[in-house]
Amino acid sequence: MASKKNSNDTNDSSRNKHDGQELLLYLLDAVDKVDLIDPSDIPNIDLYMDQVTTFMDKHLNQSRRFSEDKILTKTMINNYAKNNLLPPPEKKKYTREHIMLLIFIYYYKGILSLQDIQSVLEPIGEKYFHSESGRSVSDLYAEIIRMDRDRHEDFREEVNDMVDDAADYFSDSTDDEREFLRVLSMINMLAYDVFIRKMLIEKLIDRYFSGSGSGQGRNPKKKRKEPPQTDE
Repeated sequence: MASKKNSNDTNDSSRNKHDGQELLLYLLDAVDKVDLIDPSDIPNIDLYMDQVTTFMDKHLNQSRRFSEDKILTKTMINNYAKNNLLPPPEKKKYTREHIMLLIFIYYYKGILSLQDIQSVLEPIGEKYFHSESGRSVSDLYAEIIRMDRDRHEDFREEVNDMVDDAADYFSDSTDDEREFLRVLSMINMLAYDVFIRKMLIEKLIDRYFSGSGSGQGRNPKKKRKEPPQTDE
């Protein structure tokens, strides 16, 4: 009887390991498809709005969740410029630094409000956009892309650890519910991780970019602008 139990335990462990490996490969494949736009891929010539949206659609296509999702539209670009997330175009054309700021906006707006994005990008535009001395938006973008790529392998390891940790919960689950509960555990671990990181980002913005704290943010006496309009 004991021998049969040990055999069942071994089978459960083997099945668990197989399920976990399949989930891990699925998630790592998604992580590896995140394609950051290299500075060298951004045109060094000014583009009209249609050319900008075409460029963004081509280079950020893998980040769509659904095929009908819009990466960037003319309305979005106009709203960003109107609400000081983006400097206005020059003779209806957008420079490579405009495109870099649009890429920042695209990634930020997945987790931040447009008002928070404005708080971060407005001083960047004021200090570094087409800067003739010192750092430029191009310099910032290149260094941030390098930093994000350095973090990529660390993030893969974090996902690996989460998949392993997920197997430790609901250990008494039946075969029918094992996969569901493992995925549920992963969703909740990732959601909690995003919640904490988002909270920390907002704390940094509130202290250093909104002028509400004692850091080197904007002038605390400067009147806060109305929240930007949402994308259409």
